[in-house]
Amino acid sequence: MTLVSESVSPFESLNEEYWADKTRELINEHPLADDDIVEAVMAAWDGILNTRIGLGEHRIGVDILPSPQIMAFLLHELIPLELRNRYPGIWRRDNSSDEKDVVCIPDERFSFEIKASSSRNDIYGNRSYAQPSPTSKKHKAGFYLAVNFEKFGLASRSPRITKIRMGWLDHTDWVGQRASTGQQARLTLSARNNKLIELYSVSE
Repeated sequence: MTLVSESVSPFESLNEEYWADKTRELINEHPLADDDIVEAVMAAWDGILNTRIGLGEHRIGVDILPSPQIMAFLLHELIPLELRNRYPGIWRRDNSSDEKDVVCIPDERFSFEIKASSSRNDIYGNRSYAQPSPTSKKHKAGFYLAVNFEKFGLASRSPRITKIRMGWLDHTDWVGQRASTGQQARLTLSARNNKLIELYSVSE
């Protein structure tokens, strides 16, 4: 078992050329198989697109075209519920601010954060992700599920999940915006390319 605390990264003293291999090793140790993760994400996405709202049963994607921020929020909420329903007693959503988005009940080391974005390749966090976690808050280091999706209106077809990745990220993998008013953080190119393993990519 190679999982360690936030203070000692699994990538500690490891040359970048070995990051991808280490990431695959970590993912292989995770109790959720690649297919489990992909199926949960796809089920959440299909559930959003098939949702009807209001007395007129207005359909998302037909009558209502939510912004990418709203779609990301819905994925963030539904993926943990999908996993809870599929694996009761093993997975649940967070109950407090110091827990990861998806909690592994038997072993919290496998709990993970969810980041969803309409960007083609990138995911984003708030500026605090680029800083060590204060002891009173949840650790930012650990497993991450990264989901990329299409915006509404870019094509005649319904928007799709375009990429699903899983990996382990440390606070040093995030770069905060330089502007004092900037509240966003992005991944370094090295982390994006080597510390997230692609589980699914859409076929054009």
